[in-house]
Amino acid sequence: MRIGPHVIEPKVVLAPMAGVTDKPFRVLCKRLGAGLCVSEMTTSDPRLWDTPKSRHRMDHEGEPDPVSVQIAGTDPAVMAAAARHNVDNGAQLIDINMGCPAKKVCNAWAGSALMREPALVARILEAVVAAVEVPVTLKIRTGWAAGQRNALEIARIAESAGIAALAVHGRTRDQLYKGRAEYDTIAEVKAALSIPVMANGDIDSPRKAREVLDHTGCDAVLVGRAAQGRPWIFREIAHYLATGEELPPPAVSEVRDVLLGHLRHLHDFYGEAKGVRIARKHLGWYAKDRPENAAFRAVVNRAETAAAQLSLTRDYFDALAAGVSPELAAAA
Repeated sequence: MRIGPHVIEPKVVLAPMAGVTDKPFRVLCKRLGAGLCVSEMTTSDPRLWDTPKSRHRMDHEGEPDPVSVQIAGTDPAVMAAAARHNVDNGAQLIDINMGCPAKKVCNAWAGSALMREPALVARILEAVVAAVEVPVTLKIRTGWAAGQRNALEIARIAESAGIAALAVHGRTRDQLYKGRAEYDTIAEVKAALSIPVMANGDIDSPRKAREVLDHTGCDAVLVGRAAQGRPWIFREIAHYLATGEELPPPAVSEVRDVLLGHLRHLHDFYGEAKGVRIARKHLGWYAKDRPENAAFRAVVNRAETAAAQLSLTRDYFDALAAGVSPELAAAA
């Protein structure tokens, strides 16, 4: 798949997720096989660009190419300015969020709420495309509600406005992340467009990725929640798409090393205190399918320093690798 000058290979993409797809996670997923990693949503409000949160979200130093940054907002001129600002800060692709179902986003008529206003969608897309030299992509849902699936209408507006690629989540806004994603609407969009189209929603295994690509005819798939605590899913999907064979799951020792590296990057990126706090949710995801995971989380979440968090994590996974029961009571 090509988006402007960028070849996206393999055709599996880390979907943008607020509070998850920060720089440490994007770098890790790229290293483990993602063809493209999209940043968590950044604000288009210039008054917030100099806050610590925004500075972290706009930090792309050392990040593997291509750097894709997602922006959200409702005003065409403000969105255009946000796109320029992010390009000046290293963005090589600008992604526009019209898929987020969160109430606080939709109440401001941003995210998937914009799908109710096709004329405004056109003005936003045209303004952003005209504002920057880099390719602009768009992420949408199938519609606002079950009886209001207008993804095809929005997709045609996007193509006419010069959008370089489109991602479609197979749920309406009112479904949030519940129920099953449907792919017939995505297939309809793909059949009608000449630009690359990517499928998103419930893609949690190599076989599911293959099934969705075959059903929709899409150019790539987006993986979101299934990558939380399982960043190696990208190489698993890439290998299966290339060979038709499934990779064995990573050894416990590799999981340990990947997780320890992720923790260190979080500590370095955010600073010790904030990094330790942010790491806790990732620790829960990595350990969710492990034996005694609840006891491990209860212990490791008490750690207040980077050294303690790393030590407790290392000891737990060392015990699993050795086939012995982790001494969590002693650690507590």
